[in-house]
Amino acid sequence: MSVLQNHYDILIIGAGPIGMACAIEAQKANLSYVIIEKGALVNSLFNYPVFMTFFSTSQKLEIGGVPFVTISPKPNRNEAVEYYRRVAEKFSLNINLFEMVNQVTKNTAGTFEINTSKANYTANNVIVSTGFYDVPLLMNIPGEDLPKVTHYYKDPHLYAFQNVVVVGANNSGVDAALETYRKGANVTLVVRSGELGPHVKYWVRPDIQNRIKEGEVKAFFNSELVEIRADEVDIKTPEGIQTIPNDFVIAMTGYQPDFSMLRKFGIDLPENLCPVYNEETMETNVKGLYLAGVVCGGLDTHKLFIENSRIHAEMIVNNIIDA
Repeated sequence: MSVLQNHYDILIIGAGPIGMACAIEAQKANLSYVIIEKGALVNSLFNYPVFMTFFSTSQKLEIGGVPFVTISPKPNRNEAVEYYRRVAEKFSLNINLFEMVNQVTKNTAGTFEINTSKANYTANNVIVSTGFYDVPLLMNIPGEDLPKVTHYYKDPHLYAFQNVVVVGANNSGVDAALETYRKGANVTLVVRSGELGPHVKYWVRPDIQNRIKEGEVKAFFNSELVEIRADEVDIKTPEGIQTIPNDFVIAMTGYQPDFSMLRKFGIDLPENLCPVYNEETMETNVKGLYLAGVVCGGLDTHKLFIENSRIHAEMIVNNIIDA
């Protein structure tokens, strides 16, 4: 089978909302482009919990000037996935799905050579818009690799009538604890700090606080999971090790960008792991290689969201036009 050769003004890695926004801006500027996505359209959103509700309003999630109309002020995951699919259709975006980018290399001519799982491409510019959902932050404890442990919570029905440990103090952990509790699970919440995270949605915080107060969800604060076994877990608490029965562990410990990929592309990563880029143009230390969206925040994944990184698309394309 012959390997395809394709050249574009811009090659975009990642078909999330910001990658799509970059494609729309490129299209408006009459620049040729292609989006390469290793999974489904808006793959990260697709993998969000089925019943997740966004903190942002639907208006703040809009791209390309396409209205995002919902019944509730805050849309849910299913509405968002459908919205972005319709945006892709409206603009007839050039997207190659289920194609993994292996390497991006700048040649002596100043253009980029991109190798993927399906083809080879060349491009004058590359935009990396891969988000941060691909690499979970591991607990690095015995038993974390057991099949009953997940870092990606999807649907609470799986956990009905089971002994479930949820690790995490922020929105993902709180949502998992509440939803599995309401499906009949016996839920234990393990929180490393002394309180719930500061970013927990304001309409959810009283709910989890009351469930803990009533003893419907058991919570260990200033505690950490230290070992997982087939039918029980050990929790290190201020009172010592607590061993409790367990069927499933939902480890909502957070995620991080694929730093190894960024390094492989030649992007500088200092000790704080925040990629080096120009905040006015989004261009990295590699000329013509740009970052867009949440990937720009490094480990600080609460810094950037769809609503405050949509502007990256226009900044990047304007810089490319002016170059």
